[in-house]
Amino acid sequence: MKILFTKMHGIGNDYIFIDRTKNRYLELSDERIPKITRYMSKEHFGIGSDGIILMENSLIADFKMRIFNKDGTEAEMCGNGIRCFAKYIYDNKMTIKEKIKVETLAGIKEVEYVRNRKGIVEEYRVNMGIPKFEGVIRLNVLNQIFYINKVNLGNPHAVIFAKDVDNININKYGPLIENNKIFPKKTNVEFVQMLSKNLIKMRVWERGSNETLACGTGACASVIAGNYQKQCGKNVKVLLKGGELYINLENNYVYMQGIATKVFDGIIEI
Repeated sequence: MKILFTKMHGIGNDYIFIDRTKNRYLELSDERIPKITRYMSKEHFGIGSDGIILMENSLIADFKMRIFNKDGTEAEMCGNGIRCFAKYIYDNKMTIKEKIKVETLAGIKEVEYVRNRKGIVEEYRVNMGIPKFEGVIRLNVLNQIFYINKVNLGNPHAVIFAKDVDNININKYGPLIENNKIFPKKTNVEFVQMLSKNLIKMRVWERGSNETLACGTGACASVIAGNYQKQCGKNVKVLLKGGELYINLENNYVYMQGIATKVFDGIIEI
């Protein structure tokens, strides 16, 4: 079977998009998708990515987005992925709306196209919903004490404040925290350095994908935790390894804004 795909990334968080809105590839059953995801996402042997995203029709929103991490597990939500999703919709003229509603496992998310002074769409602003701050947990990992701020954005996050994120051994501690028994569905892990009230730096160990260059929901979770702990404000620029995101907290909602980039179209034989 040959599959048409589009490779896209949101500040380095890259995904393979498969469009099923026109009844294509419906034979990709749920049983096959994890194996196909692992194959397509694998560097050198496949296309290489942090996972795949399926674009589908929705009965309750404009479109439906399903996210699969590179290990084949299905995720509830992806902030960088949904911006790329919106760009694909816009570039392929699949709607004339300036705001679209996208069905995800974390609920319906609204994405707005942000135009520059020339009227060109450059960025995408996502209403990520009402987050839940679930408290702070003291966790001993290999005799290292971490104070974990638990945040839920439809998917779980463990936010840890650090003095220097560049020197964190994320490959050592990331998987141990991700798979700790206190997180029944595992968790994304963010190491966050506060540079000022409106500027933070973050590294992320993503559940099912290891360290990635960016994580949109992780950036939101970091600002939510930082604001709750009175370490940052409500309008914050987040510096990630792949680029920048802008996070705003407004009326109990969290908004994320940033770019999305198409890399190439292709065909792969499965």
